[in-house]
Amino acid sequence: MLPLQLGKDRKRLRVLCLGAHSDDIEIGCGGSLLRWLHEYQRVDVTWVVLCAADARGDEARSSARAVLRAAATVDIALGDFEDAHLPADFRRAKAFVDALRRRAEPDVVLTHSLADRHQDHRLIAELTWQTWRNHLILEYEIPKYEGDLGQPNLFVPLSAAIANRKLRHLEKHFGSQHSKPWFNENTFLALMRLRGVECHSRSGFAEAFVSRKAVV
Repeated sequence: MLPLQLGKDRKRLRVLCLGAHSDDIEIGCGGSLLRWLHEYQRVDVTWVVLCAADARGDEARSSARAVLRAAATVDIALGDFEDAHLPADFRRAKAFVDALRRRAEPDVVLTHSLADRHQDHRLIAELTWQTWRNHLILEYEIPKYEGDLGQPNLFVPLSAAIANRKLRHLEKHFGSQHSKPWFNENTFLALMRLRGVECHSRSGFAEAFVSRKAVV
């Protein structure tokens, strides 16, 4: 496996995380963020959730602060867009995302997959590529009914401790999602196990991403 080093050195990493809903970032790349927070001397994070009105906004804010306790700086931006209807509010969503360019100059952008079949997720991915045209963009994956998991080409191996911390975090911070049959430990564990096999992770756990364009 060929390694890709993020940032100019191991001293500082600037990360922009984009999600449609309050649990998306944590599901898709929560383990990777926890690993980087441990490995880099300084991590600056901009955390963005667009559909975060009312209780989901409280979840998003509380979860972000818990994940990013070790971050040097944290900038949380929450939108009030309607869940499952984001494309219908395209003009306002594009303006919201465009305004974020002035808030951060990231080394890496974490966002939804362009191939995601959830309309909110897919629009966030499209807006990401429209806005950050000269950045390293990594598209994370979300397991769901639609069965749209693809063939990722970039992997972040996770230690067993980090994988377990991710599972405990999802269980603790997203009570609004517990009624959904797919939102459970077995789902998230299975995906991390599968990606761990694909990248020959020593621990057996990993998260996976699609990198459509990178310069080395």
